[in-house]
Amino acid sequence: MSRRVVVTGVGLVSPVGIGTEDTWQAVKSGKSGIGPITAFDATEFACRIAGEVKGFDPYKYIEKKEVKKMGRFIQFAIAAADCALSSSSLKVDAENDERVGVYIGSGIGGFEVIEREHKALLEHGPRRISPFFIPATIVNLASGQVSIRTGAKGPNSATATACTTSAHSIGDSFRIIQHGDADVMICGGAEACISPMGVGGFAAMRALSTRNDEPERASRPWDKDRDGFVVGEGAGILILEELDIARRRGARILAEMVGYGMSADAHHVTAPSEDGDGAYRVMRNAMRDAGLEPAQIDYINAHGTSTELGDRIETMAIKRGFGEHAYKVAVSSTKSMTGHLLGGAGGLEAGITVMAIRDQVAPPTINYETPDPECDLDYVPNHARPMRIEHALSNSFGFGGTNGALIFKRYTE
Repeated sequence: MSRRVVVTGVGLVSPVGIGTEDTWQAVKSGKSGIGPITAFDATEFACRIAGEVKGFDPYKYIEKKEVKKMGRFIQFAIAAADCALSSSSLKVDAENDERVGVYIGSGIGGFEVIEREHKALLEHGPRRISPFFIPATIVNLASGQVSIRTGAKGPNSATATACTTSAHSIGDSFRIIQHGDADVMICGGAEACISPMGVGGFAAMRALSTRNDEPERASRPWDKDRDGFVVGEGAGILILEELDIARRRGARILAEMVGYGMSADAHHVTAPSEDGDGAYRVMRNAMRDAGLEPAQIDYINAHGTSTELGDRIETMAIKRGFGEHAYKVAVSSTKSMTGHLLGGAGGLEAGITVMAIRDQVAPPTINYETPDPECDLDYVPNHARPMRIEHALSNSFGFGGTNGALIFKRYTE
């Protein structure tokens, strides 16, 4: 049993905007959301920049007494889910609640809560640990809280597959609907780890950009002078819906989801395989699932983190998977503007990909100034490009060699 699955809602909370349209308009205009870290004193850190969600007020979405029970990633997930549900005009009620599920992941969870409560333990003893510490921290409470708030009683799950988390959450939700276990899934991911241990840990791996004096120019995928990724935060949530259900309720259909691929590098804990095999296979698997040939893909929202190795290997994988068409497909990394949302990246980027299909515009890769000879594809440099986008692919790759790819298409009857 395989049913058609469409996207009827997108909710985005990002470093460039709070809300889907604000985020999308900023991305189309090439606006950077990277700046000096304000969440903590980063003076002594090698990396002092990040993509923070600016001006986020959790009380606009969550009752005051409930906020303290939630890590920041949960707050982002709730805000993005509210936005997605609003854009889809979906109502969860007694008639459909058992057929609506929630699948929201996070790569790390409530990191800042762990740090805060550990400090309380060390300074004041175990009696000062908050009774809300555990539910504010664990990954599946983003899904749990959204389920509780919406009344969705269908499948409820979460995944934690590093930077592929959101892609897997959306892809697994696609399968759940295809197989008939739910009619609607509220799915995606959220992350909030701009904290001393979060930034310090990635900096210790020498994975982060140290272009501290030019934060807006720090994330520069495929540019010869790239020096690492920039941590971001936020959430991306999609409403996936079985086509006939969406039609019956008169939903506005933004795109159709047609393919999902998974693969493993089986190579190294943090580095991709040198030949790009895992990235190649996950794109191949997604296209095979969608019944598409490489020449039918018009746009790729790449993983494109702005790391020396990662960008080169993703380019290599695209060349292998797409052949001559690799030089014709538009490829961009919106991480150049938002930074890398880690477990939330795939959700944000899937949402952006859907908006690109809706408006028939490929978003840019900003800060692409000095081409790397080994990265020689069409990266939609610096300015958005109006173009025909019938099929679009979104890539996500994570530590541990876990990969996910999603394919969306322009909806037609």
